[in-house]
Amino acid sequence: MKSVISRNLKSLRVANGYKQENVSGFIGINRSTYSNYESGEREVPLDVLEKAATLFGCELSLLFEEDEQALKSVLACAFRADNLDVDDMKEIADFKNIVLNYLKMEKLLAK
Repeated sequence: MKSVISRNLKSLRVANGYKQENVSGFIGINRSTYSNYESGEREVPLDVLEKAATLFGCELSLLFEEDEQALKSVLACAFRADNLDVDDMKEIADFKNIVLNYLKMEKLLAK
């Protein structure tokens, strides 16, 4: 499972055009620690996974998804930006959270 999480973290980061420094700064950890998570050398704590999911605008469960096609559906919504600081990352994460919550509400209302 650790390799699946590592692969998904890296795929989401790359698709969004973020550097490890961007993601680690948003999460509040050292870049080398984040790099170890992506490489599978260290197990990722739940709080880090939650923050990463918030940043990438996806459900936490997607980070555990073994099916790469499921991951690609979220990657289609990724957008790239350069020269982001931590405040920019927080704004992007907030926006993605709004969109994710809207999609959840739409899904619930459709039932």
